Amino acid sequence: MKVLKFGGTSVGSSDSIKQVKSIIDSQSEQVVVVVSAVGGVTDEFINAANLAKIGDNFCFDILSDVKEKHYTIISDLFTLEIAQGIKYKVDQLFDEVSTIIKGVYMLKEITRKSEAIITSFGERLSSFIVAEYISGATLFESQKYIITNEVYGKDSVDYDLTAENLNTIKDKLGDVSVFPGFVATNKNKELTTLGRGGSDYTASILAATYDASVLEIWTDVNGFMTADPRIISRAYCIDQLSYSEAMELSHFGAKVIYPPTILPVFKKKIPIRIKNTFNPEAVGTLINDEKEIIKDKKIKGISSISDVSLLTVQGIGMIGVTGISMRLFKSLAKDDINVILISQASSENSISVVIESSIANRAVELLQEEFAAEVALNQINNISVEKDMSVIAIVGENMKHTTGISAKLFNSMGRNGINIFAIAQGASELNISFVVKEKDLKKGLNVAHEAFFLSHYTVLNLFLVGTGTVGNMLIEKLKNQSETLLKENKLKIRIAGITNSRKMLFDKQGIDAKSITSELMERGEEANLDVFKQRVIEYNLANSVMVDCTANQIISELYYDVLNANVSVVTANKIASSSEYSLYQKLKATALSKGVKFLFETNVGAGLPIIAPLRDLVMSGDKILKLEAVLSGTLNYIVNTLSEDKPLSAVIQEAKDKGFSEPDPRIDLSGTDVVRKILILAREAGYAMEQSDIKVTPFVPQEYMDAPSLDVFMKEVVKLNDSFEEQRKRLVSEGKRLRYGAKLEDGKAEVGFIEVDQAHPFYDLEGSNNIILINSEHYKEHPMQIKGYGAGADVTAAGVFADIIKVANK
Repeated sequence: MKVLKFGGTSVGSSDSIKQVKSIIDSQSEQVVVVVSAVGGVTDEFINAANLAKIGDNFCFDILSDVKEKHYTIISDLFTLEIAQGIKYKVDQLFDEVSTIIKGVYMLKEITRKSEAIITSFGERLSSFIVAEYISGATLFESQKYIITNEVYGKDSVDYDLTAENLNTIKDKLGDVSVFPGFVATNKNKELTTLGRGGSDYTASILAATYDASVLEIWTDVNGFMTADPRIISRAYCIDQLSYSEAMELSHFGAKVIYPPTILPVFKKKIPIRIKNTFNPEAVGTLINDEKEIIKDKKIKGISSISDVSLLTVQGIGMIGVTGISMRLFKSLAKDDINVILISQASSENSISVVIESSIANRAVELLQEEFAAEVALNQINNISVEKDMSVIAIVGENMKHTTGISAKLFNSMGRNGINIFAIAQGASELNISFVVKEKDLKKGLNVAHEAFFLSHYTVLNLFLVGTGTVGNMLIEKLKNQSETLLKENKLKIRIAGITNSRKMLFDKQGIDAKSITSELMERGEEANLDVFKQRVIEYNLANSVMVDCTANQIISELYYDVLNANVSVVTANKIASSSEYSLYQKLKATALSKGVKFLFETNVGAGLPIIAPLRDLVMSGDKILKLEAVLSGTLNYIVNTLSEDKPLSAVIQEAKDKGFSEPDPRIDLSGTDVVRKILILAREAGYAMEQSDIKVTPFVPQEYMDAPSLDVFMKEVVKLNDSFEEQRKRLVSEGKRLRYGAKLEDGKAEVGFIEVDQAHPFYDLEGSNNIILINSEHYKEHPMQIKGYGAGADVTAAGVFADIIKVANK
């Protein structure tokens, strides 16, 4: 024999009931079918009763709507003649519930007995319809056989008497027997209910009593998922759970099955199979007493409970005092307040419990009454409640005696800025539960799920700023490399937001890189950097990265708030790293303290790896003694291109036309870009320097730089052609070449022209290449040399891309 329980969605419409019939007809053995109320109907009956209690006659409209819902199902399932007979029986049931609701409406009060009767009608109606629809099925009224006792004000099943009653009809069970779930009767012959999840409980009692081969719970999901799929899009179905794992996941919010359901079948070792009514081919989740051992899968699932509050009793007067915990829980029990989680400091100076938020204020009142004397004596100095909290629980039998689970969990949470308010772990090591703010629930679940189920598959959520040449090049690289990164590096990069000076666009599920530019202009809202920053922070997505592909100072001013919100920053923008030393230190320190990345490799040398090797030397204990570098691809292009036929003014125009320089070449010619770069390198080398500390000789004299416009400058700079040509000829005759470079030595830095001979590494520096020589205590005789193409949007975008991947590898 099998016991099949069908939930509210499984009988929620005529099409669903047809699917139920198909599943039952496909069974090859005797079945007992337990039916829940039509989806949402029990809540509607409760709503009607509550409205009747306050004298709101809308309660009768609700009853009419519920009746019409059942009429529609009946009309769709049966012929007109048969439907009329079934509706007649349904009318009788509705007359009965209407009479009770009218009584509540007139008296303006509802008794526990009346409430139980009203809420029972959903199952009584649905089971009758299903039994009539399934050929040869026999309907048994569960309330005649399942008996409850009142224990501590609650109805508790009397298993012995219930088993005795059910066994009296065992021989009367046919091929298909239908029972309404949820309903029962107490020893006073009064109708009662089995509480939340009562239909599952009914099915479990029947399965245990009749020694069923399996209990199948048919619902609208494929089984227990690794996490809530409404929150975690990558959650997947768990093949097998132990009874203990299933109970833990259920207790902490997995609504697939309710904890009391498991107990009767657990005692008989009857397996439970969770199945999907709307996808019966899916294997589902098997729950039994076997402990599945899967290497590298220490966690089976993640559950959560939201809308809870953290209630804390604290005081040094509690230390060593017996009975505090007993009094706390006893006082809460007076009002039937359920405690979801308990956490106590080892010093005994505080106890925290998690309860439903709806009763948090009442709980505080109860504890204030209970501990009034201790509060007056300052033995207890605080009874506080924090609302808008959630509980996250990770569950798995394989956690037992396995080191590193907690470290992995809390390290992941910390890196993503999720503060943990309380922790609980039982001695069985089956469950680790912790309390977080409600706003961090989704992020916390995603972080935990990725850490334990998808550690081979990391998602980065990017927020791109800037769609100029570098930004567009980066988008192209993301577009071209996405499949390779996913396949070879198990890295999925998702663009969750993008902005330029005109428009901004957000999508938590990701914007397709292939169409992002057109989508930004078509669907984007008006750009606002403050709003953009707030969205990045408020979205609170795991592994978030803001990527700055601009040279905008206003954008660099967003970095601190973004880093402080546990969002990494990758930037090609030099301004923040070369501004005041205090800001540079603040940004670095914030990233370090928050466990995120602040990466700016492309600030110096575009795609060349310069900053990272320099940082590695310092972190390894090496001391940087001297830096020499050519750091401007634009200026190196100019000095390399100068010739008898190409004077300075012509080369400057050529560099501008080819895009090697800024639109206004004076920005490059001022030497400011080189100053910023050597300043960044000096700071990364461990020197606390400001821009004002650097001696600068501009590429062209300052009076030319002060020209009122670019056109005026280009006319005036012609006057320098002869002097640059004379210098070039002299250097050629001496076997030398001109370079515009930077130098750091003995804590002092300067930027200006350098004349180098053939023995110098700078001599053969071609085109717009960059080069840096690093002398350190480890590299005294032969400096570390890094050389290569150091300018251009393509290599800069490549460097930004490399930094993004470094964030994933943290």
